[in-house]
Amino acid sequence: MPQENQNLEGPDPAVTLAQAAGLAEHLQRVGVQWLPAADPDSVTALAEQLRFAANRSREQGSEQVSERTSERTSDQASAPLAVSPPTVPPAAAPTTVAAGSAQPSTAGPTPGFSLQSDSADPAEPYPGPSLVPEMRAAELAKFSEQVAACTRCEILSQCRTKTVFGEGNVAPRVAFFGEGPGREEDLSGRPFVGKAGQLLTKMIQACKFAREDVYIMNTVKCRPPNNRNPEPTEIENCREFFQAQFEILRPEYIVCLGLVSAQALLSTKLSVGRLRGKFHQYFDSKVLVTYHPSYLLRNPAAKKAAWDDLQLMLRDAGLM
Repeated sequence: MPQENQNLEGPDPAVTLAQAAGLAEHLQRVGVQWLPAADPDSVTALAEQLRFAANRSREQGSEQVSERTSERTSDQASAPLAVSPPTVPPAAAPTTVAAGSAQPSTAGPTPGFSLQSDSADPAEPYPGPSLVPEMRAAELAKFSEQVAACTRCEILSQCRTKTVFGEGNVAPRVAFFGEGPGREEDLSGRPFVGKAGQLLTKMIQACKFAREDVYIMNTVKCRPPNNRNPEPTEIENCREFFQAQFEILRPEYIVCLGLVSAQALLSTKLSVGRLRGKFHQYFDSKVLVTYHPSYLLRNPAAKKAAWDDLQLMLRDAGLM
């Protein structure tokens, strides 16, 4: 029902005509040739029609308000007091959008949205050609020799027993990427052979793989003193080598074990907790971040979360 204090004054016809005339002059100035010229007699007649319609509308509105006021006064005198139900505004008509037209989005951010994994852009391919397994093995052997002779890190090169380059299938679906060698690895020259390595082997077997089916490597190739985390400069000195390994191997999936490998590969400062549970991208490889086996040995409750991460990879690979 219209409110009683509704403004009954219609638009001033003279103002409307003046605005229309101004718009017409503007369009003619900018070169619109199709606009017809206004006929003075027609303009005068239209102004009179608008003025008559506005006056008639005001008169009818005043009469309707007066009648409603009289009816309401009479009803209130003869009827008991009642509470009127709230007025429900009519639902807005749906807006039809033409195909191809841009409309602003009113939806909030997508939960769990990841820029690394949800981008519609195709993954950037690894540079260079993909090598056959024999050539991959030869290239990896060449880089392994370079690592064995490397002295870029003065401290690491002086305290190491053996460098630990990596081992496994040279054409793997999955590559496991750890932090750095520990004591057992430094002595043997093989990655993940200590207690953390034994747990990693069980994790690999739980995925229905054997160690020989995957490739295992670390971010740095020499054991840091007292098993400390590698320094940023040490990681950068080894970057050439682990990037060359991935370029040769081109695995379908890279599983980053722990913070050091994840931050080094993805060039991020985010924590494992923020990175896990979704796929990231490194060239053609899908990257999954989970907890390092040594962390799982210290925190057994986190094993379930690590298994959830591996199951995410298995489902994506069609193995589960």
